[in-house]
Amino acid sequence: MIDPESFVRGLGEIGVEFFAGVPDSLLKHFCAYIDDNGSPGKHIITANEGNAVALAAGYHMATGNTAAVYMQNSGLGNAVNPLTSLADQDVYRVPMLLVIGWRGEPGSKDEPQHVKQGKITLDQLELLGIPAHVLDADSDQDAVLASVSESLRFSGAPVALVVRKDTFFAYKGGAQRRMLSSFRREEALSLLLDLVGDLPVVSTTGKTSREVFELRAVSGQPQRDFLTVGGMGHTASIALGVALGRPDRRVVCIDGDGSVLMHMGALPVIGGAKPCNFIHVLLNNAAHESVGGQPTVGGMVDFRAIAYASGYTKYAVASDVDGLRAAWSDVVAEPGPVMLEVRIALGSRSDLGRPTSTPAENKRAFMRWVSN
Repeated sequence: MIDPESFVRGLGEIGVEFFAGVPDSLLKHFCAYIDDNGSPGKHIITANEGNAVALAAGYHMATGNTAAVYMQNSGLGNAVNPLTSLADQDVYRVPMLLVIGWRGEPGSKDEPQHVKQGKITLDQLELLGIPAHVLDADSDQDAVLASVSESLRFSGAPVALVVRKDTFFAYKGGAQRRMLSSFRREEALSLLLDLVGDLPVVSTTGKTSREVFELRAVSGQPQRDFLTVGGMGHTASIALGVALGRPDRRVVCIDGDGSVLMHMGALPVIGGAKPCNFIHVLLNNAAHESVGGQPTVGGMVDFRAIAYASGYTKYAVASDVDGLRAAWSDVVAEPGPVMLEVRIALGSRSDLGRPTSTPAENKRAFMRWVSN
């Protein structure tokens, strides 16, 4: 396996010392190391992967140096536009190193939302004209980075380093994260599901949907929520589509701070559509918890101001059981769109499971519930 410290040092030796991107579970030890040890102003966790590509382009134009853009392979979708219309060798020709976690690699066990992406990752890069190098636990790091460096010199444009599962040794980050509250997400979700009752629920990616699924199972309730296991950042837009399609039913979107930040333009679109049946619950722990706990800027964002500026009719905030009950009563009494921010702590059960239903089964169950 490869030591994250040695890897980052090796990147520095080929001239890559600036990092930007969206954290990935396969890259969490690499991400944790640069988060703790990166030079001030030379590591930015961006809202989405396209932001990171643009940031890397600006850094190169200012310095002449090459930046690293890290992402999960699912993030290639967010990055395709700036990669092809800005950084490509046929346009501005901007060198950058894409460090891509290879979720769903053929032959490896992974969650269903990663299977298709895993199959096409190398094909996508080939179609984009981006040279790809593969890094795994048995790789000769120096040889791979020498090949990467040569590709960067030859192309003068983006080059990819595709990282397989279990490539890096574990790195335990030393940075202490300031928690927004001590309210556990699972405790908040348990109360929320009771308060929601029979309303349709669309829940965001990662541990939130996993906990919603388990809470339903433990309570003996039928599975009927739409668990957005892929497409991070699009939960609110999915819920908006449901709300517009069924204006006779109130719809609850259970979102996360990383998801909202990734595509925040959805908020003024929701406000402009004025769905009076839309309840937007934002679980905010200021972290990308599902992929390693790396920080977001959620702890410094004024979501109240953003909600009202986007056209939401009501905002409330809670950080404990009593506050959540009161805040729910506050927002549910108003016509939507309304936002309820729930400030929560980092952390989840170590034995937290995953949905046992397939995505298609989940979709059909949700559609039956919505039409009931």
